[in-house]
Formats: sequence, C-alpha cells, structure tokens
Amino acid sequence: AADPDAALARLAETGFRAVEPFGLGVPAIAADERLARARKLRGSLDAAGLGVSAVHCGLPADLGALAEEVAALGADTAYIAVPGMVPGFDNDVFGDADRLAAFADTLNAAAETLAASGVRLGYHNHEFEWARLPDGRYGYDVFWSLADDRLVAELDVYWAAVAGVDPAAALAALGPRAVAVHLKDGPAERGKPQTPLGTGDVDVAAAVAAAPGLAWHVTEIDTTEQDEFELLAANARYLVENGLSRWE
Repeated sequence: AADPDAALARLAETGFRAVEPFGLGVPAIAADERLARARKLRGSLDAAGLGVSAVHCGLPADLGALAEEVAALGADTAYIAVPGMVPGFDNDVFGDADRLAAFADTLNAAAETLAASGVRLGYHNHEFEWARLPDGRYGYDVFWSLADDRLVAELDVYWAAVAGVDPAAALAALGPRAVAVHLKDGPAERGKPQTPLGTGDVDVAAAVAAAPGLAWHVTEIDTTEQDEFELLAANARYLVENGLSRWE
C-alpha cells in the first residue's frame, strides 16, 4: 500500500482483528534490517489495534534471527510461501522426487530448530505444488507424507482450485496439520481477477466445513478489478453472514 498506516487503519475499521504480514526472513536482506522492519510494522499494527495471525517468510541461514522477527510481530507461526524463498530451491521441486525430498528435509530441520524458539513452521501453497511426479503422484501429497509432524499447513483454497484440486478434499487429507486457510473466489484461472466469495468457481463453504478445527480463516486477494478494501470487506461479511466464520 502507498500508505501502510492508513491501510492498516482501514482494515481495523472494517472489523478485522489481525493481519498476516509477508516478507520476513528474506535471505537477501540483512538480519538487523529485517528486525528493524518487523519492529516498525509492529508499531504500526499497535497504532491500528491489530494483531498478527501468522507471517509468510523465507528461510535465512540464521534461524534465530527469523525467530526474533516473528516474535517482534507477536506471532508464533511462520509459513514458507514459495520454495524459492528457501536457498537452493525453486518452484520446480514439486515435480522432482529427489529435490522434493531434500526440500522436505530442509523444512523439517528448520521446523525442529524454530520450535525451540516457540515458532511453528509451515507451508503455504500456490498451484504448482500439484505437479505430477514420474510415478503419477502429486508433489504436494508426497511433500506432506515426508513432512515432520511439526510442520503445519495453510491451504490457499483458490490456488488449490486453480490446480484442479478440490480444496475440501485437500483439507480433509491434511487433517489437523491444516491450521489456517486463505479464502478467495473467482474463475480459478491464473491471472484472472478474483471476485467476491460465493460468485466464482471455488466452493468456499465446503472447504470451511471440511476443516472445522482451523484456527484462522484468512481473506486475501491476489488480483482483482474491484477496490481491494471493498472486496475484503465483502468477503468477510459473506463468511460471517453465512455462518462460516466469525470476527473473534
């Protein structure tokens, strides 16, 4: 946002109680600069009266520094959003069995280290994770079969639908490992603008029903032709008015 403080204030006025920041733990940014940014953001969040549900992050060499950033924001969960934020990997790992195993090993080791600092590590999907491995299995499914129990999942229902996967089935397969979802709707095609919940090709109600134990329902927008704040507000109203979620 051009004015982050104004954006946070508007979200709070809409009724949101927490946000999910991204960009923590970026390996290319020095640890002290990352921590300063996190502390500055925490000040802005405090001014707006907002909490933090979790963060999206990269995986720097110094995991202690990442844990400091997460703690500075008052969070306890950090999701890797794309493999490219983990040094040595890219989005193609989900189509290569050996590299996928190495990726899972890397996240398992990081999850163990971060757990000692009170941080849960998780993974957030897009659509490319459902690449087919040579044996026909989906890379996404194999990744979770290799993942340590410490690793948690945040399922983006829209990107699952873009991949041709039923989000409700994906959540059911993840079971208690799924602790949060990103909820959005639209034509379920990459690059196409997203629309209000209930107007597109994603069965949001079925997805929510498939995972009643989720801690967070996150409304998010990747691209839209509508005013972003109005769309977020409409999506939140849809969830609450249809008994799918609540503000608190």
